[in-house]
Amino acid sequence: MDLYQIFKTRTPIIGVVHLSPLPTSPRWGGSLKAVIDRAEQEATALASGGVDGIIVENFFDAPFTKNRVDPVVVSAMTVVVQRIQNLVTLPVGLNVLRNDAQSAMAIASCVQAQFIRVNVLTGVMATDQGLIEGEAHQLLRYRRELGSDIKIFADVLVKHARPLSSPNLTVAVKDTIERGLADAVILSGWATGSPPNVEDLELASGAAGTTPVFIGSGADWENIATLMQAANGVIVSSSLKRHGRIEQPIDPIRVSQFVEAARRSWNSKSETKSISSVTIHS
Repeated sequence: MDLYQIFKTRTPIIGVVHLSPLPTSPRWGGSLKAVIDRAEQEATALASGGVDGIIVENFFDAPFTKNRVDPVVVSAMTVVVQRIQNLVTLPVGLNVLRNDAQSAMAIASCVQAQFIRVNVLTGVMATDQGLIEGEAHQLLRYRRELGSDIKIFADVLVKHARPLSSPNLTVAVKDTIERGLADAVILSGWATGSPPNVEDLELASGAAGTTPVFIGSGADWENIATLMQAANGVIVSSSLKRHGRIEQPIDPIRVSQFVEAARRSWNSKSETKSISSVTIHS
């Protein structure tokens, strides 16, 4: 997959819009307008801060269903994404939690989004929602049926979960790409706000070959330079929130600080590669 074709950069920063509770969720507040207003504000803050893409999640719908969400959630997310697209020109993606990849693909196809995130594409993970089984066979056939080219960004050994089989990262990455046909893979820490370690990122990148590897959690302006030495892009949320607290709205100043730190680290990485590729003839 050519990241530049989607994001106009080969090292994309994807900011997350965490939607307020949607209809049928336990904390639903009764006003879809309030959900839309906050989503629009957060998308605008991310765009003005310089991110390269946005992904929309029904994050505050917890506790999540482990697979299919209620149709009203699909409807609400479709409306919200369209409103965001009217405000910003960035590529947009969907993550329908906990693992409703088919609904994410349906929304993305209808609104002409560019990608979706799938928490469990292959294998079986033990989670707080119970056992979640990957349904790559259904998702890939559904994408083909829709005539869609929506890219699939798939988590490997996703956060807030434990694999039932041996947690061999290299095997998991290869299975996700070669057997699940993921277009990109995502590596996270053990929970929201927890970063993956660099050694795991290096292992994942080695196993992924030419398939892009994204940091999926825990990136901030202090650690991004280290993490990006072994990744192609980053999905970031918690550290962009006011005071770094997940329940707070996006802070445009924190977005700008993160983007500046990330760009600086990638420029440094590119310069290092250029210098190392020079051959000196005596």
